[in-house]
Amino acid sequence: MSFGQKRALLASAAAAIVLAATVSACGSSGSSSSSTPASSGATSAPAQSAKKVNLAMITASSTQNAFIEMADGATAAADGTPGVNLHEAAPNGVNGPAEVQLFQAAQQTSGDGIATMTTTPDLFVRPFSQAVAKGIPVVAVDAIGLPGSNVNTFVGNSNTDLGKSLGRKMLEKIPASASGEVVLGNDIPGLPLLQQRLDGMKAVISAARPNLKFVGPFNVGAEPTDNYNHWNSLVKAHPGALAYLAPGDQDAVSLARIQKQTGKKYLVGACDVDPAALQAVQNGYVFALGDPWHFLKGYMAIKFLADKAQNGKDLPDGWFNPGSGIVDAQNVDQVVAREKSNAARVAFFKDTIDKELANPSAYIKPLKEAN
Repeated sequence: MSFGQKRALLASAAAAIVLAATVSACGSSGSSSSSTPASSGATSAPAQSAKKVNLAMITASSTQNAFIEMADGATAAADGTPGVNLHEAAPNGVNGPAEVQLFQAAQQTSGDGIATMTTTPDLFVRPFSQAVAKGIPVVAVDAIGLPGSNVNTFVGNSNTDLGKSLGRKMLEKIPASASGEVVLGNDIPGLPLLQQRLDGMKAVISAARPNLKFVGPFNVGAEPTDNYNHWNSLVKAHPGALAYLAPGDQDAVSLARIQKQTGKKYLVGACDVDPAALQAVQNGYVFALGDPWHFLKGYMAIKFLADKAQNGKDLPDGWFNPGSGIVDAQNVDQVVAREKSNAARVAFFKDTIDKELANPSAYIKPLKEAN
């Protein structure tokens, strides 16, 4: 089911609790209400006595798979937790000020807790602190809240480790004696989590292959058309590069498209599990993808907020790291199957979800250690 179809179904299922007109004008999604027990990590209270709570998931854009994955995780958690009504909203394209408006509107409809992923954390310092001052629990997802935001719960993978894992995987295709250029792109320069992925890749590869020359990272843009145009220009400017590496959602999609159009093959490593990127791995256009487990981040954030709202349990204090993975030719078919539906995703992650919810403290580090 496409993102648009999913949003339409959610909207019709919960029209009575759709976000206010201000939210709709900024690209709001619909809302979902759960009434059945979770397939894993369910709240222990019986469904008939579950406390009714209103939560929200605000993401950076409705146009990119990474953000949709997080929203899908939030939906799955809400659908599996009796009593939870979930509002979802995202701008139609990365737009920090519009996302701030969505977050502020959500404070009026979802006072029991809000999870937020933003690519512009600097714009959220004041809105986050205002929400916390009102007593609204807030969880930062994927991008940590900046100092002054007063958000003390962050759910996100280690992007440095993800970059290192991808770097080690890419070494399998780079001979020890290799020399030449490795082109780096960055979808959103200045966003720490993407730079951390790049730093991890570069650290591992440069240490093992000292004769390589890294160029960039170049700003390749986050939105699909912009990203393709930038990569098309970069490939033309560096046609003999040994590899092309990037940390974002659209990079593998763009580089696969370029290879299809030109008939040339390149060594490509990127991140995230956009359906077109997974197909590119299957077809040999992309060697490997770093998988930040975006779905699981959205899922765990809503589970934590629901447990606090319904049972009074404190939110995790610090950085909760649910983990990450690598996608290559050996496991891509499993990941494609995982991505077919939320039910398939929950089934895939069931053991991880059960383990992490059973002992969240084992996965928590201080916020200052988030990387």
